Amino acid sequence: MTQNPSGNTTRTTTTTTATTATGAATTTATDPVSSASSASPVFRYAAVTFDCSDPAELARFYGAFLGLSVVFSSDHFVLLGQEGAPGLGFNRLTDYRRPTWPDPAQEKQAHLEFGVDDLDTAESHLLSLGAEKPAHQPAPDRWRVLLDPAGHPFCITTLV
Repeated sequence: MTQNPSGNTTRTTTTTTATTATGAATTTATDPVSSASSASPVFRYAAVTFDCSDPAELARFYGAFLGLSVVFSSDHFVLLGQEGAPGLGFNRLTDYRRPTWPDPAQEKQAHLEFGVDDLDTAESHLLSLGAEKPAHQPAPDRWRVLLDPAGHPFCITTLV
């Protein structure tokens, strides 16, 4: 960091250029903040995990829905996905309480959004897998809210 004549602090940007042994290609990377400390650790998105009373049941639903396989399973946790890619996890919670969406008595906490080509076809398929359709639908021509077998709301939409 440096201080400019007006007294404001600015960040120094360092540009590093690497050249291959043959000198044929160069790669330029910009380090937004140069410092003497070690580099930041690398983080990779791994999974979203939902609490539920029966991880195997919820994994069966989402596995059939998304075409994902079980990559890890125990009595208390199931992870769906593909090796090396982000997944979807389900964690047994002893005192799990189902969300009551749209009633705020037990908030939904989070929900997933899925893009589909045809709302009616996708909805019908998901209902056959065990999803439920709540009566309240905020914008049914644009997206549909469904509930997974543990009560978590999720949306399907043609907007993406």
